[in-house]
Amino acid sequence: MKYWLVKSEPFKYAWDKFVADGETFWDGVRNYQARNNMKAMSVGDQVLFYHSNEGMEVVGIAEVSAAAYQDPTTDDERWVVVNLKPVKKLKKPVTLATMKETPELENMSLIRQSRLSVCDLSKEEFKLVVKMGS
Repeated sequence: MKYWLVKSEPFKYAWDKFVADGETFWDGVRNYQARNNMKAMSVGDQVLFYHSNEGMEVVGIAEVSAAAYQDPTTDDERWVVVNLKPVKKLKKPVTLATMKETPELENMSLIRQSRLSVCDLSKEEFKLVVKMGS
């Protein structure tokens, strides 16, 4: 199992909308590194859901429910989507500021590559953020 973080601006697609939908395909990724991360996702991988720009915090846990396939919003074969489904909302959001202050997270992709919309995580990073949100 692998661990990931995806970013969404709440005004475009918030956690509550994700929960209401029950499942979604993660589209709109137009960065090669983020795309490659999505291609590396497998069904069952765990994903932190991060509200970017507004809030700047991890708010929930999702799971990959379908591996990468052609992005249906474009004819360009270079781009893919994965399906995600919500697992649970964190009891308390974990802010970017808090993560930056946590030495064990200093190498986290979210912190090192702040503009990357789909980031890989180590198992330890994932578990620590989840624990911080409990």
